[in-house]
Amino acid sequence: MSGSGLALAGVSAAYRGSTVLHEVDLTVARGELLVVLGPSGAGKSTVLRVVAGLEPVTAGRIRIAGRDVTAERPGRRNVSMVFQSYALFPHLTVVENIAFGLEVRDTPRPVARERARAAAETVGCDTLLDRRPGQLSGGERQRVALARALVREPDVFLLDEPLSNLDLALRVQMRAELRALHDRLGATMVHVTHDQTEALVLADRIAVLRDGRIEQVGTPDEIWRTPATTFVARFVGSPAMNLLPAHGPVRPTGTAPPGATVTESGRLEIGFRPEAVTLGPADGAEASVDRVEVVGEDAYAYLTVAGGHSVVARVPAVRRPERGAALRVGVRWRDVHVFHSGSGRRYAP
Repeated sequence: MSGSGLALAGVSAAYRGSTVLHEVDLTVARGELLVVLGPSGAGKSTVLRVVAGLEPVTAGRIRIAGRDVTAERPGRRNVSMVFQSYALFPHLTVVENIAFGLEVRDTPRPVARERARAAAETVGCDTLLDRRPGQLSGGERQRVALARALVREPDVFLLDEPLSNLDLALRVQMRAELRALHDRLGATMVHVTHDQTEALVLADRIAVLRDGRIEQVGTPDEIWRTPATTFVARFVGSPAMNLLPAHGPVRPTGTAPPGATVTESGRLEIGFRPEAVTLGPADGAEASVDRVEVVGEDAYAYLTVAGGHSVVARVPAVRRPERGAALRVGVRWRDVHVFHSGSGRRYAP
């Protein structure tokens, strides 16, 4: 990857008088697949819409392939968008749907149809060219929507939760195909989703969005292993990361990582994922088991520890505790994250 495929600098946007994006700075390298991840209402789709020119910005600049497009009309930005609903014309055949964008831009019909067939072959829907959308499955409609975006040869692909209407098995298949398509084309893609697994599997980098603000941008590994805020720590991970007061009942064991001493009582909290919890240490905090969920080889024990704090532990299913059991729990220091309890930002001593 080299150069900038897309850059947002200080971009703000409003809807019905309310600001929905707050000075967003985001750069997508040419050929990168960036996933914008966040809950409903975070402003994810608005990011795509301002890039496409479907919504105006109230501040900031947008550059695509090095060109300032902030004031340009949507048709001049050279982006393609795949919507959650696919937005196919029901009265047109597959090949007509794919070629439509070219034909309305006065591309000769034979040329447009040939490019449409090539795009359909690329995404694996070339055997469906004479069918209409009503005759297609969800996965097939998804492929047609991708081919329609691909045929225009855009500078940036914008994908607005394109997998959310598919069942789980097909979603898993399609995200693998989408990642393979990206790698094959070397295309610049911005993919929006609320699904953390989808983000972790697909992305070169992830931008976590909350209330119209960027919480963290990083590789999937960075987002998982070094969350910048308590929001990222809890949003990425299922079950969510445990968060407790730094001087709470569960005390880390083993050697503390450098710079992670937690001596500022009342100002810090520790976070640790369920797999970092140890059951049964002699010096652990007293806890009771509220419920246990078994998921294949793993089990998740939901515990209440002293002071009424909740903790989730991930253990092998064959070693799971019984509901109602009393036990002791600890956490490994090497797996502990430390955050400021007020701002939620990662602690930097």
